[in-house]
Amino acid sequence: MATKALNMKWEENELAEIKNVAAAFHMTITDFFKEAASEKLKEMKADPFYRLTINIADADSVETAEVLEAINSLTDDDLEITSKKSMQATH
Repeated sequence: MATKALNMKWEENELAEIKNVAAAFHMTITDFFKEAASEKLKEMKADPFYRLTINIADADSVETAEVLEAINSLTDDDLEITSKKSMQATH
């Protein structure tokens, strides 16, 4: 897998705290950020907003506004999972 460098700016005191925590767990700062980013990605990808909007990249601005309006009007009850079905592809 190809890798790329990323340059980030942090408040000095926050970066010092991150370095100390990473060192306590014998981690590099890179590994600390990779692990944190991985967990945050899982959390955000599970969010209903992401799951409902991920496929609207090709929508025009009016369609996008309509979808976002519908999503923003959903209540917690609307987003509750009431049933699940699993399907397996047959080859």
